[in-house]
Amino acid sequence: MVYTLEEIDKVAAEVIRLLKHKVVIFRGAMGFGKTTLIKALVRALGSNDNVSSPTFSLVNQYEIPEGCIYHFDFYRLKNEEEAFDIGFEEYLYSGDWCFIEWAERVAKYLPDAYTIVEITAIDKQTRKLNVINYSA
Repeated sequence: MVYTLEEIDKVAAEVIRLLKHKVVIFRGAMGFGKTTLIKALVRALGSNDNVSSPTFSLVNQYEIPEGCIYHFDFYRLKNEEEAFDIGFEEYLYSGDWCFIEWAERVAKYLPDAYTIVEITAIDKQTRKLNVINYSA
């Protein structure tokens, strides 16, 4: 699906409809809008929390009517054990939503089933999004 920033809320609603797993991996180069899309998804799932990138804290938690959303950003992770130290595996199997940026840095901890949301840039204003539901 192709979209612009003005269409982000509509796109978020469509992405939620396509998700088959609560563990969602966001792929895309730096600056392609991963966190912007996550903000829209958090709103669409019913949270009024302030969404920001957890680049330094590694994880942010947002409250929704059905539980929580955990938003991870592993860009600054030095090694996979740092994720283990914050209890990453417990989050993954909590039954709550887990939105993960830079998941390739924690690949060995990922569950057998998750959804990939891949963002590519078409130009400065336009993005292409692909949703892939994966099961090992």
